[in-house]
Amino acid sequence: MKTPRILRGTALAAAVVLTAGTAGPVFAESGAARTTVTDGTAADGTAGDGTAAATDSGKGHHPGKPGRPGKPWKPGKPVKPVKGESERLRAKVTLHNVFDHLEGLQDAADANDGNRADGTPGYEASGQYIEDQLRRAGYKPVRQNFTYDGFELTSESLEQTAPTATAYTAGTDFTTMSYSGPGDVTAPVSAVDINLTGDRASTSGCEAEDFTGFPAGNIALIQRGICSFEIKVDNAAAAGAAGVVIFNQGNADPNEDRSVLINGTLGTELSAIPAVGTTFALGEALAGIDGVELRLNIDSGVETTNSFNITADTASGAANRTVVVGAHLDSVPAGSGINDNGSGSATILETAIQLAESTKRHPLQNRVRFAFWGGEENGLVGSDYYVSQLDQAGLDGTLANLNFDMLGSPNLVRFVYDGDGSAFGDDENPSPTGSGEIERVFEEYFAGQGLASAPTAFDGRSDYAAFADARIPAGGLFSGAEGIKTDEEAALFGGTAGEAYDPCYHQKCDDLGNINRRGLDQMADAVAHSVLTFARTDADLRGGEDVKQQRVAPSGTDMQYRGNEAVK
Repeated sequence: MKTPRILRGTALAAAVVLTAGTAGPVFAESGAARTTVTDGTAADGTAGDGTAAATDSGKGHHPGKPGRPGKPWKPGKPVKPVKGESERLRAKVTLHNVFDHLEGLQDAADANDGNRADGTPGYEASGQYIEDQLRRAGYKPVRQNFTYDGFELTSESLEQTAPTATAYTAGTDFTTMSYSGPGDVTAPVSAVDINLTGDRASTSGCEAEDFTGFPAGNIALIQRGICSFEIKVDNAAAAGAAGVVIFNQGNADPNEDRSVLINGTLGTELSAIPAVGTTFALGEALAGIDGVELRLNIDSGVETTNSFNITADTASGAANRTVVVGAHLDSVPAGSGINDNGSGSATILETAIQLAESTKRHPLQNRVRFAFWGGEENGLVGSDYYVSQLDQAGLDGTLANLNFDMLGSPNLVRFVYDGDGSAFGDDENPSPTGSGEIERVFEEYFAGQGLASAPTAFDGRSDYAAFADARIPAGGLFSGAEGIKTDEEAALFGGTAGEAYDPCYHQKCDDLGNINRRGLDQMADAVAHSVLTFARTDADLRGGEDVKQQRVAPSGTDMQYRGNEAVK
């Protein structure tokens, strides 16, 4: 999952081959055979209307109502239920099979420098594994190629040089702001309009006047507040600061922890001076030390990355009512990204495989497009590019986006995106009409299984953002990242209060041992159920109509568990 540290990159062009200028991927020999297959689709992976090319898996595929070529299916016609279909599909989307795919992605990382980051051989190997599995299931996957410029951090360090020599740890005490400029600076520290009392509300660094009398050449110590990090750093540079340390606000916000380490971003271009984020505790400590001096050393830049999305369409279903089911395929450079987001990718892959088999006798009403996004960790680039390439018919013909990002966090909560805004509403940027219905389907599913769920902010931190910006109904599931589990959540979902949902978030240890197997099994069943529900609904989501759900188990019925013992 993308953090606020990384800003959206800019997609520059289509039809760029990923492996140009890079070493070819290495494929591990362990596990099931994973054949390298050359994609024979059009170079830009698009159809003539500007949408990602629709696949034709052969016999029985028509753009309109299944079995009636040339006559598009229209919403409002009754959907004939298929008895027990949801239960049967969930039974086939097993944890064992999902874990097989996770092992395939782990193999791709292990054979390629330990990661599956965008634009690397590990990402290429991951893509070819996905494509091979889809082809075996009868799909015709399509690559949609794109390029973008993204922030590249080579090294970072922060240390106190006076009055006491102290080295600070990257990722724990500080982290470099995305698009921080490079620089090696040793200088005294000057606080800028900070507030360490009461609610600690602050406009620190938001106005040029905050820097009146600021000693040129010093490092500015700035507090998080009401304006963007970019404005704070730009104002500091204009005042002659040699570097910036921004520390968290420190107030007790019920919706956001404003004391932890800041992962911030500074825009789309490198800042004029180096800048890092820190915790409230470190910022408060630095503000209280007389004569404090720091050394800030950042090596950073911008590089062009070649990447791709992979899409695959079901053989049946109305093309003008397409359900886009997405998960990002890339990891961060630090590790193999098995929870973030191998868990989402593996789950929708297995759902695609089993859906193709289970719907051969009962064609779908709505087309499902399974999408594996590139460039998410560098700023949601792949999904943003996909939506940008849709023409008006493609936008209007997208019924919904279901997004699955991190489904197996060790200390998980079954989070559902707050599509109706009832928990984290934003009157200035409301969710698209229909997003509340998507949220309701997930909530009612979990309730029907006797499982608790909780809302999570629809804040644009994952690949649904571009769809929501285009007013396409969106929603999905999330099991938690760097946030801290509360006492109330621990009482509802188990696990440990006071610890991160995923202690290995964006770290090397996000490997096969970082998955809560029981939790992933529960989330995978919810994915399968929701995909089938929206593939069969006749609701006009954009008109706010209710979705008629597939039958689920009555409330209080334990969900069948098919996995091994849960990982704590």
